[in-house]
Amino acid sequence: MQSASPLWTATLAAAAMCAFAANSLLCRLALGARLIDAATFTSVRLVSGAVLLAALVAWRQRTRPWSGFDPRAALALFVYAIAFSYAYLSLTAGTGALILFGAVQITMIVAGLASGERLAVAGWTGLALAFAGLVYLVAPGLGAPPLLAALLMALAGLAWGVYSLRGRGVADPLRATASNFIWSVPLTLLSSALLASEYHATTPGVALAVASGAIASGLGYVIWYAAVRRLAALRAAAVQLSVPVIAAFGGILLLDERFTGRLVLASIAVLGGIALVLYSRVPGHGRP
Repeated sequence: MQSASPLWTATLAAAAMCAFAANSLLCRLALGARLIDAATFTSVRLVSGAVLLAALVAWRQRTRPWSGFDPRAALALFVYAIAFSYAYLSLTAGTGALILFGAVQITMIVAGLASGERLAVAGWTGLALAFAGLVYLVAPGLGAPPLLAALLMALAGLAWGVYSLRGRGVADPLRATASNFIWSVPLTLLSSALLASEYHATTPGVALAVASGAIASGLGYVIWYAAVRRLAALRAAAVQLSVPVIAAFGGILLLDERFTGRLVLASIAVLGGIALVLYSRVPGHGRP
């Protein structure tokens, strides 16, 4: 089978980043307003994603969606989801985004360098520019974050980096994602049972969790798995820096947040930096 074109890979990656940004907005809406507790939100999110993905696999491929069990990917998915939910109960959006994607960057860059990947000078320049743009966007709102919440968000970033790296080797992104969601369900239901004393849920909170799980997470992760297996680890890490910028624009459109010149400059830096990374040559790897 011929490899996908650079344009198709870029399209998949852009669609996945939009889904991740939408997921962030849905989580903030539900958890920020305390419409649902974090453990229940996580369980509804993962269960609804598992149901939708299992149905898609059964319909399209007529195979068992739970086959191909990858315990490390399923565990990484659960750890990311639960840590993300609890961290955002205390962290501001800017602080959380910086910690999360900083941890993702470190995880994937270390993995990429360990496997022999290298970036040319333009690539490292782009990576630095993108990260600087992200810091410029969120730094004005940074304070001293609660230590436990900061550690939880760093753990979420580490888990997401591991999950993304696991996805680079899969031949069937849809079935792999469905399997990961299905096998994460026992873990998330156990966590909800252990934290039953915290339970509270409203209809809007459950609806937001379902949208987060079935659409922004489930379908978004399928698209990301399809894109990330065509990207070197260093490039895949850089692409994800765009999510906070996309989420910020989503906040302007959906949450009535203020449009600023700082946001424009940060977006140019982040997206321009990503472009440099994506189109700089990595020795031993072709362009995406």
